[in-house]
Amino acid sequence: MLDIPEIEKRILAVLEKIRPYLNIDGGDIELVKIDECGIVELKLLGACKTCPLKPMTLRAGIERALMHEISEIKRIECFS
Repeated sequence: MLDIPEIEKRILAVLEKIRPYLNIDGGDIELVKIDECGIVELKLLGACKTCPLKPMTLRAGIERALMHEISEIKRIECFS
């Protein structure tokens, strides 16, 4: 069983490291939900929401950073 509050804290810490890079281009990110299976739901905001590079930012940047730091995460899903 996952310790959701602890994982949430760790996710938010990683997102704080990523956030300045998103903010530079007028974007942001929000944690929506973490489920018991290790699936994290995120929401891209601002310019990131409609950016054509959104899939690359999500997979090569955000997902890679989160899964590298937090082994309990199994998948990242994005809701815009």
